[in-house]
Amino acid sequence: MSLHAEPDIARIPAAILAGGLATRLQPVTHTIPKALVEVAGRPFIAHQMDLLRRNGIRRAVLCLGHLGAQVESYLGGGGSFGMQLSYSHDGPKLLGTGGALRRAEHLLDEVFWVMYGDSYMDIDYPAVLARFLQSDALGLMTILHNANQWDKSNVVFRDGRLLRYDKRCAMPEMTHVDYGVALLRRDALRRIPPNESFDVADLYTQLVGDGQMIGYEVTQRFYEIGTPASLEEARAYLAGLPQGAN
Repeated sequence: MSLHAEPDIARIPAAILAGGLATRLQPVTHTIPKALVEVAGRPFIAHQMDLLRRNGIRRAVLCLGHLGAQVESYLGGGGSFGMQLSYSHDGPKLLGTGGALRRAEHLLDEVFWVMYGDSYMDIDYPAVLARFLQSDALGLMTILHNANQWDKSNVVFRDGRLLRYDKRCAMPEMTHVDYGVALLRRDALRRIPPNESFDVADLYTQLVGDGQMIGYEVTQRFYEIGTPASLEEARAYLAGLPQGAN
């Protein structure tokens, strides 16, 4: 695949980071992983699968950790969701989001999506992909004008340019937040040490600092299930969608 090729979106895999311990949802997540928490009558991961399929994505790699075998058992090969699924498990050593991504490299392609397994992100995925393929950047980060409303703002985005990303050091000019959907080229994974714990956010910080990550602004807010309060918001939102849209 050349840098400016335009592959069918169905061929590009989505790496779904779903290996966290989900401590903020305990005691529920003592026995089930966060991906299988019930939301509007179905495990949350089922809503994610439907969303991806609706947007033309047909391949996904589940990066799993805590109780990940349950997720694999539920989803199987993905046929019942119209998806083709593969799995990568952390094993006994927790690798963090970046380490899990590097571990799954053999299942990914030259270009791939990265998204979080606890977030519902209803955006125009084909438009995001088209923008990325027009560039030579190693990565694309979707961002949302947030002003600390739904999460702590961590992005400086000005005049259409992604200028700074930092989850640890807040700045007054940070008015946007990392939305949770990214695109990467395989070469970006070279920056992640193999078999070591590493946060994908640190990779993004490096790429932005080097001018190797572009920003794509979205306007539809995300819903996530990381805390009891946000879980209830997600339940209300997904329960209210028209039948067949979630």
